Amino acid sequence: MQSIGHSEQIDDSRRRLLTRAALALAAGELGAIGSANAALPAIKPGTNTSFAPLKQIDAGVLNVGYAEAGPADGPPVILLHGWPYDIHSFVDVAPLLASAGYRVIVPYLRGYGTTRFLSASTLRNGEQAAVALDIIALMDALNIKRAVIGGFDWGARTAAVIAALWPDRCKALVSVSGYLIGSRKAAKTPFPPAAEHAFWYQCYFATDYGRAGYAKYTHDFNKMTWQLSSPKWNFDDATFERTAASFDNPDNVDIVVHNYRWRLSLAEGEAKYEDLEQKLAEGPKIAVPTITLEGDANGALHLDPSLYAGKFTGKYANRILTGGIGHNLPQEAPQAFAQAIVDVDGF
Repeated sequence: MQSIGHSEQIDDSRRRLLTRAALALAAGELGAIGSANAALPAIKPGTNTSFAPLKQIDAGVLNVGYAEAGPADGPPVILLHGWPYDIHSFVDVAPLLASAGYRVIVPYLRGYGTTRFLSASTLRNGEQAAVALDIIALMDALNIKRAVIGGFDWGARTAAVIAALWPDRCKALVSVSGYLIGSRKAAKTPFPPAAEHAFWYQCYFATDYGRAGYAKYTHDFNKMTWQLSSPKWNFDDATFERTAASFDNPDNVDIVVHNYRWRLSLAEGEAKYEDLEQKLAEGPKIAVPTITLEGDANGALHLDPSLYAGKFTGKYANRILTGGIGHNLPQEAPQAFAQAIVDVDGF
């Protein structure tokens, strides 16, 4: 890596200061509508293919691998991926936010990439409270008291759990597909056949046969899931392979299978999370400012926004993205996702 001279550091600091000043001025002029018109630049999805060298830090029961972008003293943003995805879902989002002055943290969730359990004896637990507490522990380790948190799939659920249970740690929320906090009691009620068909993989994971199949064909299984969940996204092999490397984590299969079995009450969680799970089972409302996003070609099962709008009691907006945007919304529409982060920060 090239060394940066003193004058270049000054120029970089000056650029960041001017960017922040411009955003602050735009927010002030817009008043009640926040920074909605402080538009981030357009970016072609796939413009970026990598992050700066990843970092590692002990946090809670994990040693967490994460990407970081932007100034260390910038307002923090935490971006959370889902299954079967990884930090590359935000590879174009992170530089957009960094250029706007944000400190962007993109961690690998437990069971992905370079994140590892500190102890071999820790249960490989995928329940929602455990994953959310991983992020709280990461924030503590990084000395981040409060952040804008955004995510999709497992990441949206995790972000919503933090917003609901620890609103003092979540300044604002961006959630793809709305309110995803789960209830195991509710999950015991069968869905209509069409919905059950969309959740076929949960039934597959519920069996030893399915676990063995996922372990043997992880790569092909996850690539097929990408295709089904984003039927109009023409990603290339290189794009998938960059993410597929994160599935080589030794705990990936255990975490994925436990997550889906736990949802169906076919696997137990840990007693230390039980009080939190009881609160989450009640479907707590979220009071922090929130923007929910949905793509017009999301092949994964998702609710109509009207069915979850009432869960958000603070300032709230929903945005539907057109143009064939599927389930992996941040990677398919990075400018729109990054813009939602900036806008909700100005609510």
